[in-house]
Amino acid sequence: MDHGNAGASGAGVSPTFAVVQQIAAGVFGVAESDISPESSPQTVERWDSVQQIYLVLALEERFGVQLALEDIEELKSLGDIAKAIDKKL
Repeated sequence: MDHGNAGASGAGVSPTFAVVQQIAAGVFGVAESDISPESSPQTVERWDSVQQIYLVLALEERFGVQLALEDIEELKSLGDIAKAIDKKL
């Protein structure tokens, strides 16, 4: 399945993370270059509980997956989120 990996930047960035990065940048209103696999609520100023919901909904819609509440609570960074999505694809 193609996940729209046009324009992925950085060596070693998975196609899934490239899409997560793009969506997260849009949800949080920051540049994609400010988003990394280590980005988390502690490192992204605009990442609060409401933005977390918007992020999860946008990712579920984009990838056609559903993340369980228990899964979401355990995801501590965008890299974790990309890995969780990969497991569901």
